[in-house]
Amino acid sequence: MSRTTKHSKWRYILLGIATWLAAFTMPQTAQAEYGDVVINNYADAAGIRPVVFPHWFHRIRFRCKVCHADLGFAFKAGGNKIDMAKIIDGKFCGACHNGEVAWSVENCSMCHSGIPGTPTHFHGSTVQRLIAPAYKPVEAK
Repeated sequence: MSRTTKHSKWRYILLGIATWLAAFTMPQTAQAEYGDVVINNYADAAGIRPVVFPHWFHRIRFRCKVCHADLGFAFKAGGNKIDMAKIIDGKFCGACHNGEVAWSVENCSMCHSGIPGTPTHFHGSTVQRLIAPAYKPVEAK
C-alpha cells in the first residue's frame, strides 16, 4: 500500500469520526410525532429541558388502560402533577422506568429532550417542531 493510499484511508476515517461526533454533540432541533406530549409543568423552573413523551411509541406496546387507568395518567396534557420525586418512587413513568422494565432515571436526556420554554401540550402534527408558534394578533375586519 502506498503512502498516499494510507493517508487517504486515515483521512476518511477521521472524517467519519468527526461527522459522527458532530451528529451526536451539536444541538439539534427536537421534533415530536403525532400524539406526542410535551410535559413542562416544572422543567423550566428547574432549569432543565421539558420532557417529550413519545405517546404512540408507548401506545404501540400497551393498551390505553395500562397508563391511563392502572398508572393514573389523566387524559389531558398537563393533567398530572408529575415530578421526579414521584417517578423515583415508582409512580407514573417510574412504574416501568425503574431499570428493570425500561431504563431508569439516571439518563436525563432520554426524556428531557425538548426545547426550553416549550409549553405543556399535545402534538397534533407529524412535523411540528417543539417550539411555540409565533404570536400573530387577530386582524380586525
